[in-house]
Amino acid sequence: MLLIKDTMVSLDLIERFFVCDLDSCLGQCCIDGDAGAPLLEEEREEIERHMDEILPLLNPSAQSIIKECGASYIDEEGDLVTQIVEGKDCVFTTYAEGGKCLCALEKAYRKGKLPQLKPSSCHLYPVRLRKYGDMTAVNLHRWKICKCAEILGRSRKVRAYEFLKEPLIRKFGEEWYAELEHTAKEWLRQQENK
Repeated sequence: MLLIKDTMVSLDLIERFFVCDLDSCLGQCCIDGDAGAPLLEEEREEIERHMDEILPLLNPSAQSIIKECGASYIDEEGDLVTQIVEGKDCVFTTYAEGGKCLCALEKAYRKGKLPQLKPSSCHLYPVRLRKYGDMTAVNLHRWKICKCAEILGRSRKVRAYEFLKEPLIRKFGEEWYAELEHTAKEWLRQQENK
């Protein structure tokens, strides 16, 4: 672990390679699992504020669930998460050609139609955050469906922290990321010289 401001950063974030490979995994992280994506209360509120713009982007099943139950719920572990459709798809999942899952919130953001509303837990994935008192642990979650992302990252020589630059800055800020980047480069240089 490395200490950066009020975070404890896993060395996996610096040492491991990672680049999402949607052509291989088809966005399984949006549909696999037993609950929706973890959601912060402020993210839920922001999504609700834009719901009139979001609903038309979703499939009819997702629209129905949101109208009946809302866009989020408290799961069995007591966490706020996005609703799921038919026990698997996040309500914000859309499908492109070939069965590729895409996030409606992300698509609308990339087209300039909405602000960035994608839950930080999704935007940061495979990073998972856990609070320990005043500190936040920044860990890299390893899931078999992301093996292709590790392979692609290695072939392109892109480390996980580099691939996740935008969401890490969104979550922790430019100054934090600059310190992470400097620390990562120094750590990797030292490891090469061993």
